[in-house]
Amino acid sequence: MNKKSLGDILLERGSLSEEQLKEALTLQGETRQSLDRALLHSGYVEEEELLQTLSAQLSLPYLDRINDGAVEPSLVSQIPLSFVRKYHIFPLRRENNLLTVATSDPLNLHPVDEIGVLLDCEVQLVISREEEILKAINRFYHSESETPQEMIESLNGEEIRVVTTGQGEEPEDLLDLANKAPIIKLVNLVLFQALKERASDIHIQPYEKELKVRYRIDGILHDSLTPPKHYQEAVISRIKVMSNLNIAERRLPQDGRATIKIGDRQIDIRVSTIPIAFGERVVMRLLDKETLFFGLEELGISREKLPEADSLIHCSHGIILVTGPTGSGKTTTLYAALDKINSPDKNIITVEDPIEYQLEGISQIQVKPRIGLTFANGLRSIVRQDPDIIMVGEIRDLETAEIAIHASLTGHLVFSTLHTNDASGAVTRMLDMGIEPYLVSSSVIAIIAQRLVRLICPRCKETYQPEGESLREIGLKPGQVAEGVLYRGRGCHYCLGTGYRGRTGMYELLVMSEEVRELILSRADANAIKKKAIEKGMATLRQDGANKVLKGLTTIEEVLRVTQDDII
Repeated sequence: MNKKSLGDILLERGSLSEEQLKEALTLQGETRQSLDRALLHSGYVEEEELLQTLSAQLSLPYLDRINDGAVEPSLVSQIPLSFVRKYHIFPLRRENNLLTVATSDPLNLHPVDEIGVLLDCEVQLVISREEEILKAINRFYHSESETPQEMIESLNGEEIRVVTTGQGEEPEDLLDLANKAPIIKLVNLVLFQALKERASDIHIQPYEKELKVRYRIDGILHDSLTPPKHYQEAVISRIKVMSNLNIAERRLPQDGRATIKIGDRQIDIRVSTIPIAFGERVVMRLLDKETLFFGLEELGISREKLPEADSLIHCSHGIILVTGPTGSGKTTTLYAALDKINSPDKNIITVEDPIEYQLEGISQIQVKPRIGLTFANGLRSIVRQDPDIIMVGEIRDLETAEIAIHASLTGHLVFSTLHTNDASGAVTRMLDMGIEPYLVSSSVIAIIAQRLVRLICPRCKETYQPEGESLREIGLKPGQVAEGVLYRGRGCHYCLGTGYRGRTGMYELLVMSEEVRELILSRADANAIKKKAIEKGMATLRQDGANKVLKGLTTIEEVLRVTQDDII
């Protein structure tokens, strides 16, 4: 062990000034905390630098990352979650009578002594960052958590009560389940299980004699569990309390929001309730920032089309439309595009319904029709805010479309969405709204149609020989299939037996060429526009899907599920 004091070592390294050390020592005396904690709280030294200095001073190993292979999972169940979370300490492995523990506060020996007494062993320390320890706690204590079904079985007719919480409270941590009322614990476990299985939505649907909870995973609904019918009102009331809805109102639909924490992740939840024949149906949309944000390169746009897409979003003016049904990833694509072009020299303003996530450096407006803040009114105000780039959540009516076109023609780049089946259909939709063809042809620079397809599970991926009929259905010829084999998922525990895990985008990129503009001016139908775009090099949604099948990313069945025939 280095006999020099921590302060002296930091002074020698130039990490701290004499004045800063003096202030930290004063803070240490006032708060009765160790010098390393005082230095961290004052912000004079970064945590990693401080911990590496302590590592050298105390002759303890410094662990930059806690890998799963270095952890003995059986230790997790022997030390309470509340204890490791409180002291930022994590058990790694036990060899004979020696337990190795990671800590971010090596000078606090109290929790080390307690673990030694609890497990009746000697304890040796390694030093690691607080964030890394919390990540390890979240990973390993998740897997040891009680399942919702086990929770339901353990309730066993226990008295049901709803505990209300204050509106201004901090977001609740789903892992902190100790001493919770049974129904609160059950709802938290349902939420936790949904996040663990990567669900985007939770459906709670009452029937005449049962209550069903279903998760939407990779775009497909799966039955999850069936709590007893008599828990129905308590579960729904608890969800209403979380999202600040009126628990006494059961006759009208309600919409609300809630925020929960799971370890170091914060999840936003959009809650919708509607009255149905046997109670209230609840749908919760889980918005996890970690899963929403993708770079433009990660969306699934083909390598050949990526430079073209990148150049389009860097245009100085014009309209770029993203089309597709609800849940096809349009918002994710728009956010990826905005993130790519966002810079301090650009003024970017959006009008959305709802705002999925706050984007740093971008001004976002939430539509509120009840007070007159519609897409059209919001867009009209945005134009007076000297924007460079505008994003309109959706073009729903003629008024919004006309303002967006006017903005694009006066030097602004406008992004928006439309609900149409393919790229060429967006043109006819705008003409049907009543927009003049010359305005569409002069303002729209590109239309992107998209769908989401499930990816083959990497753990149970296997080869098979496809039938000629299924190849023809997707537009492929046997000669295009390398070695005559394609891939599919067999189904395993990792993918919940589906053979798929995760999703990627399929894209149809229609760039406005002179020939396409002439067709728009002559009010040609969508099929004529599509045919001309294909002649100019556009790959249809189904063709893009076929390419992903050949690359072994997805299956023929999955592409057929989300696309329609390319009728020309």
